[in-house]
Amino acid sequence: MSQAGVIDSLQFSSAALEKRGLLGIQELSRLAQMQGSTEGLEYHLRGGRTGNGRPCLRISVRGCLQLLCQRCLDPLLVPVAVDAELQLAESLSEISEADDDIDRVLASRRMDIGQLVEDEVILALPMAPRHATCGRDHAAT
Repeated sequence: MSQAGVIDSLQFSSAALEKRGLLGIQELSRLAQMQGSTEGLEYHLRGGRTGNGRPCLRISVRGCLQLLCQRCLDPLLVPVAVDAELQLAESLSEISEADDDIDRVLASRRMDIGQLVEDEVILALPMAPRHATCGRDHAAT
């Protein structure tokens, strides 16, 4: 469990609750394993309903990650700006059988906020982060 805590996602959604926080790299173990670092990622999680009335979580994440350029292996600053609406699904089969472009996540009574934030950040990262041009001076990239 992360320091951000856990929520009952359906209750959080139904009550339209909100939670804000800052996650450091020590709480983002998968990003740390990718040799990433950050001074912190700010998140804002809000419960609510989608346009069609389904329970959802809206998540925003802002910050900057330092990753390794996959071309030259020098540090690369990658801005993070995530805004996602995640419809809560009752089962994994509902997610796998969906035939639309709606982002879904499995509803849970013990959803780890830190893990959810990290999932969304990882999905937003470039597949192979790299400088526009590699060389000695990366200040302009």
